[in-house]
Amino acid sequence: MNQSLWVDSSLMTGEIPVGPSLDENISADVAVVGGGFTGLWTAYYLKKLDPTIAICIVDARNPGFGASGRNGGWVSALFPAHLTALARSTSNQAALRMHRAMVDNISDIGAVINDHNWSVDWAHGGTVVAARTPIQQERARAAVLEMQSWGLGSDLMYLNREETLQQLGATDVLGGTFTPHCAAINPYLLVQELVHYLEKNGVLFFQNSPVIEMSPGIIRTRTGSVRAPITIRATEGYTRTIRGQKRTLAPVYSLMLATEPIPRAQIDEIGLRERQTFSDYRNLIIYGQRTADDRIAFGGRGAPYFFGSRISDSQDRNHKVHRELWQTLTDMFPVLRDSRVTHTWGGPLGIARDWWASCGLDRSTGQGWSGGYVGDGVGTSHLGGKTLAHLITETQSELTTLPWVDHQSPPWEPEPLRWLGANAGLQIMQRADDYEDRTGKPSRAAQVVGRLLGQ
Repeated sequence: MNQSLWVDSSLMTGEIPVGPSLDENISADVAVVGGGFTGLWTAYYLKKLDPTIAICIVDARNPGFGASGRNGGWVSALFPAHLTALARSTSNQAALRMHRAMVDNISDIGAVINDHNWSVDWAHGGTVVAARTPIQQERARAAVLEMQSWGLGSDLMYLNREETLQQLGATDVLGGTFTPHCAAINPYLLVQELVHYLEKNGVLFFQNSPVIEMSPGIIRTRTGSVRAPITIRATEGYTRTIRGQKRTLAPVYSLMLATEPIPRAQIDEIGLRERQTFSDYRNLIIYGQRTADDRIAFGGRGAPYFFGSRISDSQDRNHKVHRELWQTLTDMFPVLRDSRVTHTWGGPLGIARDWWASCGLDRSTGQGWSGGYVGDGVGTSHLGGKTLAHLITETQSELTTLPWVDHQSPPWEPEPLRWLGANAGLQIMQRADDYEDRTGKPSRAAQVVGRLLGQ
């Protein structure tokens, strides 16, 4: 089925109330375009700072329809621009402050969930990344050495073969790494909890209302508008649907699958007893988690970028990519070969041209934004929403001085250059893994692409 595991399982706890469409002209203090995590967290923290503020959230479909309801359920400290790229553009100190903010952000989310007693299948178990070839083992060691060079050795630890297998029972394991800075979650349950909380606190939701234009002081749909001194773009992979924003973020698809609940004896072979999220050190990104009901939810890149940044529901499924994901998963865990896949889905994530996530507020126009999370938005969107709330209310905060605040990424190239470049990079990374498996040598082409991506 196309619907994500998260949405399907969360609906059993009660659907999010369907709000009206925006079919009139109204006013608010803050108008947010996008009902995903960025918009929801912005509204949450605005209400915490000023309960009287009038907020409306306008979504083209419904809250959580986009990446917030379809992602891998990793609440990570990963920021798309690596420390060296951040330091090159700012300073070593600023890069380290950004890293520490991302680390602290995970515990902050957990504290909110705990304070409200929200049921979202939260498990702060960290991330284990396996090294399954000698080249992957070199990458693992290099990653650890890099973190140590920044004085962050406790944030990424090298594991030998036995230590890795104690956490992750994958095939061909030679070693790996572990970071405590990640939690697993059912993201759509968190969407539901946020929506219910915000509605109780007076936030207005308008659904099935695609915004076609954002101008200073006003957002417009085909049937209505909202006038507000502050307008926030929180549209991530769907940003190209807004007039004038087609080259701001490239929508690139990531796909996922989920198994049926796995019997206890088999799931114990896989490990992940603390519900650690997991991956390995291949070039083409994969990611997975053991869910609260003992399924394996697993995803990865590999779907092509579509000409003109095209987005449609039909692109959420790519049988070839889903088949390759299943082959990868069962190669890692042969015990799953007789298991049934119950869900396959996908969706677009947002990527800025320089691979920087950013958030900010232009005081002269009242227009703000947060996005470009490159697939790590469950955590970063919380930091973005909280930062935007501080910027909007002019609350003095360390968050508003982080190096991603007010960062301006360059626009993507016009077509066909955007299509050619994006898919060429994808092909290079796909072929790099095949090349390394065949030759036992690292792919120089993948290293070049990695440097271009700020890695």
